[in-house]
Amino acid sequence: MSEALIGSRRRRYRKITPEDLWSEKKTFRPKSIPGLRSTESGLCYTVLEDKTRIVRYSYETGEPLETVFDAAWFKPRVVKEVEAYDLSKDEARVLLSTKSKRVHSHWSAADWYVWDREPRSPMRLSRQPGLRLATFSPDGGKVAFVSRNNLFIRDLASGEELQVTGDGRAGSIINGAADWVYEEEFGLARAYQWSPDGAYLAYARFDESRVRAFTLLRYDGGYPQRITYKYPRAGERNAVVSVHVYDLARRESRTVDIGEESDQYIPRIKWTETPGLLAVLRLNRLQNRLVYLLCNTVDGSSRVLHIEENDRYVEVDDSLTFLDDREHFIILSERSGWRHIHLHDMRGRGVRQITAGDWDITKFHGYDQENQRLYFTAARPTPLHRSVYSIKLDGTDELKLTPDDGWNSASFSTGCRYFINTHSDASTQPVVSLHDGSGNRVRVLEDNKALRDTLQHYRIGRKEFFTFATSEGVQLNGWMIKPPNFDESRRYPVLMTVYGGPDSQTVTEGWGVGWDHYLAQEGYVIASVDGRGTGGRGEEFRKCTYLQLGKLEVADQIEGARYLGALPYVDASRIGIFGWSYGGFMAASCILRGPDTFKAAIAVAPVTSYRYYDTIYTERYMRTPRENPDGYDGNAPVAYAENLKGKLLLVHGGADDNVHYQNSLELVEALVKAGKQFEVHFLPNRDHGISGGNTELHLFRRMTDFLRRNL
Repeated sequence: MSEALIGSRRRRYRKITPEDLWSEKKTFRPKSIPGLRSTESGLCYTVLEDKTRIVRYSYETGEPLETVFDAAWFKPRVVKEVEAYDLSKDEARVLLSTKSKRVHSHWSAADWYVWDREPRSPMRLSRQPGLRLATFSPDGGKVAFVSRNNLFIRDLASGEELQVTGDGRAGSIINGAADWVYEEEFGLARAYQWSPDGAYLAYARFDESRVRAFTLLRYDGGYPQRITYKYPRAGERNAVVSVHVYDLARRESRTVDIGEESDQYIPRIKWTETPGLLAVLRLNRLQNRLVYLLCNTVDGSSRVLHIEENDRYVEVDDSLTFLDDREHFIILSERSGWRHIHLHDMRGRGVRQITAGDWDITKFHGYDQENQRLYFTAARPTPLHRSVYSIKLDGTDELKLTPDDGWNSASFSTGCRYFINTHSDASTQPVVSLHDGSGNRVRVLEDNKALRDTLQHYRIGRKEFFTFATSEGVQLNGWMIKPPNFDESRRYPVLMTVYGGPDSQTVTEGWGVGWDHYLAQEGYVIASVDGRGTGGRGEEFRKCTYLQLGKLEVADQIEGARYLGALPYVDASRIGIFGWSYGGFMAASCILRGPDTFKAAIAVAPVTSYRYYDTIYTERYMRTPRENPDGYDGNAPVAYAENLKGKLLLVHGGADDNVHYQNSLELVEALVKAGKQFEVHFLPNRDHGISGGNTELHLFRRMTDFLRRNL
């Protein structure tokens, strides 16, 4: 037990244990409101409780109004645990998912049921295998879903099951669902949309027959199991995507004209407020020209509505909102150098920039049509914070809706009458509260008092924020956590934690207790620095790493280590660095390109050459290997293996379908050729998150032991 002196009394504190962080008990995990979603009216919300009941609550009073569904109502009880759910707009039916089986890191097949609330009766959605991505039609009378790469519709009144497409084939054609790389990089899973009147179903068709496949091996006894899926690497062929509209009355599909170019992306499709008019977003392969198309579902014709262009790249988001006047739409754009809301008319003409200032909007929440107000989250008052705001459509009367600075995360009701906000800062545990659309707090839903009481028994090091100027005059933000019994006369080892990827942030005012705090109590100073390329500081800061991933970011981490090493309480000869995924790429790069700065590094699931990573992510920031070979090879960790002086631990999951195990193996090969000694920790059958069962506890103990021996 560690001790602290409080007043004239000595008090004994508990130490954070690995079991506190990585076992089932999760001592420091704050409570939230699980499975919460707004009803169509915007006056109520539903919550999934105990994974068995869906309860409807009033936003205004906070009182439970009714139990919408209870798994115990099933006779026999075929649904023992609800994993996902949806309500029809009239709330007469519930769509339930259970018994999911994961296919790869992104999607799972499951059993789906429809619960008819009056009378209480269940219906199995379909006997088709591998059901996923099921959604109600706008009137709640039908459900669309994907099975075996084909799109289906179930009429709930007649029981008829209609097959919309028939050419779906594994590894070749996907209808209504995105391929692996679209889901990973564009956040697109369900690639179909009901029209607002329910008359049409628009869907994307992915032809990935010419995309090269990657094979993973799982070792579950006996011969290895091969898992093969399509994974386009930088410079390789992507799926060819087309857009189609299924007419439910005619029972036929029409192809939408999206242009003759096939080597492009279709990251979003969205219906407008005008019946029969579909918006399709078309992005070129270089990702620097995003075209908004308006498509007529009657004849499939299209016209250009708007074009966003950038000399580096354009990012895709979900801000596109068509107003109910059928004359205007809203998007986020960086054309001012900062990410702001812009209003356009349906002829494509810009009407006005609604928000302005030297700060970025990080999320657009929605539009209140009745009051003509927009709601958004922004990196204000500093890039370390997130605050929620509203503003009128004409750009006036901006209101800050979250009074407390720190990290605010909002979930709005339909129509934006209410929002549920989770607030925390570096020293304050999350508080979940309900607010009306003007920001007035209605009530606290979860104050995490039990967590606060638990923390009284621990000495938790708190984040201290700092800024410093690099040798190039760039101001960078950082935080550090000192040991709870910090002594200024001592010199401590430092572990820097890094992610560092484009538009990411680790230096923020959010709360959490994790490995950082555990290591601090073990006698390390833990620090993190957001280098160039990270988010919240405008387009130029975010995009200055274009074509050279790993160059400026690594230089900034080395500068950060030198800044920390000059502090009087830091032992500059004992500085290490740890990162996962892009952070793994950074950690490996830092110890190989800053060998006299870093004594040790842990690189988990690292990209070791961006030639091995996927098309969409890599080419957005690097273009193709053919166009930019120096950018790819000049910053790849595998090119610097001979520089290794310190201690390196490589960690990778053998079934990682995102950053392939090959990345670490290639670095191992390069290090062996260079005659360098290092350590590896490979975990069979684990994906990019390296979790499940005892895995996390085992892994973090292993990494802690490495630091104790080498730092």
